[in-house]
Amino acid sequence: MYVAVLCELAAKAVDQSFIYHVPNELTDRIKVGIRVKIPFGKRQIEGFVLDITDNILLDKEKVKNIISIIDDEPVLNEEMLILGKYMADNLLCSRVAAYQVMLPKALKAQANTNIKIKYNRYLRRNTSTQEIDNYISKCKYDAQIKILCSLKENDIPIKKMNSSINTILRHNLALIVYEEETRYKYSGKYDYKKVKLTMEQENVSLAIINSLGKANTFLLYGVTGSGKTEIYMDIIEKVLQEDKSAIVLVPEIGLTPQIVGKFISRFGDIISVLHSKLSDSERYDEYRKITLGKSKIAIGTRSAIFSPFSSLGIIIIDEEHTASYKQENNPKYNAKDIAIWRSKYHNCPVLLGSATPSLETMARAANGVYTLLTLTKRAGNSVLPKVEIVDMKREFKKENFILSEILKLKIKDRLAKGEQIILLLNRRGYSSIISCKNCGYVAKCPECDITYTYHKVSNNLKCHYCGTSVPMLYKCPVCGSNDLKDYGLGTEKLEEELKKLYNARIIRMDVDTTTKKGSYQQIIDDFGEYKYDILIGTQMIAKGLDFPRVTLVGVVSLDNSLLIPDFRASENTFQLLSQVAGRAGRSSREGEVVIQTFNPEHYSIKLAERHNYLGFYKEEMRIRKMLKYPPYYYMVLIGISSSDSSLALREADKIVKYLRNNLEHETILLGPAAANIFKVNRTFHYQVIIKYRNDQKLMSCLKFIDKIYQKNNKVNIEIDFNPVRV
Repeated sequence: MYVAVLCELAAKAVDQSFIYHVPNELTDRIKVGIRVKIPFGKRQIEGFVLDITDNILLDKEKVKNIISIIDDEPVLNEEMLILGKYMADNLLCSRVAAYQVMLPKALKAQANTNIKIKYNRYLRRNTSTQEIDNYISKCKYDAQIKILCSLKENDIPIKKMNSSINTILRHNLALIVYEEETRYKYSGKYDYKKVKLTMEQENVSLAIINSLGKANTFLLYGVTGSGKTEIYMDIIEKVLQEDKSAIVLVPEIGLTPQIVGKFISRFGDIISVLHSKLSDSERYDEYRKITLGKSKIAIGTRSAIFSPFSSLGIIIIDEEHTASYKQENNPKYNAKDIAIWRSKYHNCPVLLGSATPSLETMARAANGVYTLLTLTKRAGNSVLPKVEIVDMKREFKKENFILSEILKLKIKDRLAKGEQIILLLNRRGYSSIISCKNCGYVAKCPECDITYTYHKVSNNLKCHYCGTSVPMLYKCPVCGSNDLKDYGLGTEKLEEELKKLYNARIIRMDVDTTTKKGSYQQIIDDFGEYKYDILIGTQMIAKGLDFPRVTLVGVVSLDNSLLIPDFRASENTFQLLSQVAGRAGRSSREGEVVIQTFNPEHYSIKLAERHNYLGFYKEEMRIRKMLKYPPYYYMVLIGISSSDSSLALREADKIVKYLRNNLEHETILLGPAAANIFKVNRTFHYQVIIKYRNDQKLMSCLKFIDKIYQKNNKVNIEIDFNPVRV
């Protein structure tokens, strides 16, 4: 017997299966989809079995034996094997990279991984109560009697073996049993009560329930606070009644605790939670709950889309517009595309929910590719908050450099009323530039040529691209001057300013304050229990969070997101403003939003002020059509990188020349040009952008380019279909 094995090496140059012989003593255990240990050159590595055969065309004397079998059951089921091939063919990634991204670390083909199932030992009664009583009547040892009396009622956890337990086992009164323990424990707090759906919510829910069993895609466009989560749970309740499973994706880890709390309150312990903040062992346990049939609902971030349910009834993607659903390293998949593929495999609907759908999604709904469902009203008695725009050019003249006069007064007013405030500033750290006032020197990361960000808490300068950290400078390394000044504004500086102005309880939520395990959940729980008055955060606080006491949201600065060189900058800004504004006034208390900006007349800001998504959609679509950007054109981004800048540029020029000679005349080529972040970790990045509508030659050209550079160790090529950032 022979097997075709796909090895763990992700290099495209070895992206093929290799034939190995299966020794006779292992043939009964071999299955497609399991992992095996194999000799590969001078190494021993792991791989996935893709095929089993008795006939090969190779010289059988030269075929090596597999070393051992790792799994009793396949880690890649039939669906995953087909999906991995689809991803490799359509994303131009290696097959092994596609399979590895589906699995928790414990199940990847990866030599020397040592993550085990955790078991608890219990002493369990092995005979009748009467027999135990007979033994107790003759027993002289109090320790044994105490154990046996407890054993009549329940199993007893064994922390350590002792002579009393050994004696009880020897007399066959009990036996030891092992039960698998799940290491992830939800410790959040959520007082959830099932609510009656409004007529509008019921109509939406019914439309999707009537589509169960069909591969349809729905867009649920509902204003913030319209009760989309209640609809999700109503649909899932029906899915569970049909003995099927559900996947619910959320964009940020910070959203997971609140939504998990609601789901556990309603559905109990049939939920697996999957996101990157879990330990490897916790993620393994949550994944096993699915494969063992103990979980019927998977809730998580992007990679939870690969949850290995055998019978899916619904896939829900909340806040579908969020860029985090697209993976930026290989394989560069979009969870929405994987969801639609799986919906066709399982014949189940996909539900995309958002108050600010991406233009591509809304355009597909407008053209009838997706079914559009709408929620026009907030649930309960709440109404959309009033929005006020503040021109910071005027405030700077009054020397209000961080907080405007109106925002200061409104914060003071809410604190006096015992209400809560959320302040958004989408830049962490203390300040973004350290510069010498004498000679103009700017502190930059030597690896990336990007300005350092100053973090006052650690008193370090950090590069947010490569992770380099150095002590704060107090003397200019160029001219020796002590006149160094920090410029720019980050969440740390905002927190410091607020502590000067108010006697308030302030908590900050950004990447720096949420590194510890459970920190997201702790901050959300504490703020929800009114242990803090003001929550400061980056964009992770903008989506999905629900705090009834929050009546004021302040957007301290947003111009960075508006002015970046990306065709989606206006869309991202509008979405961010609309989402964070939706955190205010989610109960009977009226909400207000203050937006501070240097661009008060920009259409994305003016339309966000009026909560006018459809107005923004029409205006942005007009611009996109004129400039030939998605959704009117598809895009491919080819990234060319090398430690040698001139070599990368020469190869980029060659690629453009080849494409110009081989693609359709209507296809648009932009570049080569330096990428927005040109140098990262001593590597230089160029890019070529392809805009096309229907180019039959494109995929074969891209596959040719991909193949040409597979063995080039000086220049790296990455191809990204429909990139979210350019």
